[in-house]
Amino acid sequence: MTGTESPTHRGTPVIEVRDLCNRFGDHVVHEDLDLDLFRGEILGVVGGSGTGKSVLLRSIVGLNKPVSGHIRVFGQDLTSLSAAERSETEQRFGVLFQAGALFTSLNLQENIAVPLIEHAGLPRSQAEELARMKLALTGLPPAAALNYPAELSGGMVKRASLARALALDPEVLFLDEPTAGLDPIGAAGFDRLLVTLRDALGLTVFLVTHDLDTLYSTCDRVAVLSQRKVLVADTLDRVTATDDEWIQDYFHGPRGRAASYAARARAETTEE
Repeated sequence: MTGTESPTHRGTPVIEVRDLCNRFGDHVVHEDLDLDLFRGEILGVVGGSGTGKSVLLRSIVGLNKPVSGHIRVFGQDLTSLSAAERSETEQRFGVLFQAGALFTSLNLQENIAVPLIEHAGLPRSQAEELARMKLALTGLPPAAALNYPAELSGGMVKRASLARALALDPEVLFLDEPTAGLDPIGAAGFDRLLVTLRDALGLTVFLVTHDLDTLYSTCDRVAVLSQRKVLVADTLDRVTATDDEWIQDYFHGPRGRAASYAARARAETTEE
């Protein structure tokens, strides 16, 4: 169970967020927010509604411009880079948005080939061959390559969207509520896939989720957004021991206790 182990990640963070402020009109979402993401870890980001989990993700990947603060990625401040340098850096990211964001008019093979053609400059035939490989990597059958998003189950859409996020062999994977809308079996399968891909490909993962089972089965650390900043970022054992009303309600309520029990049961089965 990765969620209760001490993180082994040290050295310079892959991503450093310092003094981040996000504001929309008079509404302040983040203020003086600090957060680090270390190479090779799966960091879960949780918080109540309106705490700006997705806004934080979008700020890091460059889709939302903060009011102030600094975001350093791979040791570079994205705001100081030229357009070409920024584009090159952003190609080291893979992003899976909550709704999947697949092109409905393209089949899966074509969807995943798009970034390979546009950013890697590959010919269509080669891009579509690689697209089929990415789909296989996420556990989809070969026949799914010719399906359109509307023909797929929710779980298949998530896996196809993950395949597109992996198209350019990213170093950092950003996932926004990847198990939202999935049944428990589909969500558990996605969680196992995520850990397998992280281990096999050496990915670093920034994971926005509200799914307690996902936190316990995949995450090395968890960051809790509250009071416009990161209240705590640590292993699950330490996070769940934090003296904060929201944290106690979230992790020690009926669902939290059930997720914790299931995680312990999985760990005991693995040890046997």
